[in-house]
Amino acid sequence: MDRLVNTVRPYAWGSATAIPELLGREATGEPQAELWMGAHPGSPSHVDRGSGERSLAELIAEDPRRELGADAVAKFGPSLPFLLKVLAAGTPLSIQAHPDLAQARTGFADEEARGVPLDAPHRNYKDANHKPEIICALDEFEGLCGFRSPADAAALMESLDTPALAPLIELLLNKPEAEALSQALATVLSMTGETAATTVAEVAAAVEKAAAADPDGQFAGYAFAAREYPGDTGLLAALLLNHFRLQPGEAVYLGAGLPHAYLRGLGVELLANSDNVLRGGLTPKHVDVPELLRVLTFRGSAPDVLRPVADASGEQLYPVPIDEFRLSRYLLGAEARQVDGRAAQILLCTEGSAELTAPDGGTLTLARGESAFLPATGAGTWTRLTGPGATVFRATVTL
Repeated sequence: MDRLVNTVRPYAWGSATAIPELLGREATGEPQAELWMGAHPGSPSHVDRGSGERSLAELIAEDPRRELGADAVAKFGPSLPFLLKVLAAGTPLSIQAHPDLAQARTGFADEEARGVPLDAPHRNYKDANHKPEIICALDEFEGLCGFRSPADAAALMESLDTPALAPLIELLLNKPEAEALSQALATVLSMTGETAATTVAEVAAAVEKAAAADPDGQFAGYAFAAREYPGDTGLLAALLLNHFRLQPGEAVYLGAGLPHAYLRGLGVELLANSDNVLRGGLTPKHVDVPELLRVLTFRGSAPDVLRPVADASGEQLYPVPIDEFRLSRYLLGAEARQVDGRAAQILLCTEGSAELTAPDGGTLTLARGESAFLPATGAGTWTRLTGPGATVFRATVTL
């Protein structure tokens, strides 16, 4: 077992306090957005096996079968197929979507061929992988996910009683679903000049008024986004999306082509090992409207809130439709729990203190906010978890 030394990404939308509080550290006053746990080349975790800290990515590359397990390498290849994060949104993240695997490979190859530097602000594809993900709330977590049906989006806009939205409402009510949603999104994201400024200002005032009348309703989230990104046409795009609010322990799964934005809250995020993002507003970063429209799936779909399903072993699983990552948690009590060692995994303690006992008898204690990499130890081997009152999230693969 390896205690992980992880990197915190200081994106501007990050909370200044949530991750420091989780880690038991003093806040610096600067935003701390994402704690990365894994082997992504952008910010790989480090481990110390007695000869100083080394990158987890380097260790896995030296002997993938030893670290990941022969079955996992045969199924997913010689690298860790997932990335675990703690995500702390103090202000809204951009409206965004992620490509499917074929789109990611094509987009990455194209930008490589054109010589676009990996760190260029206008680069869309940082790697050749897709990026499905799941976010599980650690505290109340608010966001936007998936397109509303055109009729629902039109009804939401009509409730704001804002004349500037009339052309969008008419479009939504008089076109087939995919055409209505794609044209409405393209329309708002291509607005510029006085038209954009006037429309966004009117809608911002309307959502503020609606939020004041119902502080716990969905318009509070839209008003928050409007205040954080004044004048951004992403506010209009946000009205096309479903609003959701998760309670601690609840989760949502986000597949390829699904538009979404996280508004505020702290959560555990597990995703395929990728950093590909196509943005569509509520951001000062690069927005590539044609590429975003190319990867989106224009279909109305309400968010499916996931709640963990417990089995006889005490593992609480969040079911997702892919095998590259598998998220579960343990709410530890007096009874010890056993964790299968057939494939590599990362364990993250988010409450209390948990003790891990490896198949060879070695032990490791994780305090709140600490994480460990467990190399594959083979079928029929188990790591023991103890620690009454502790909560431990487990990230691995499905074999």
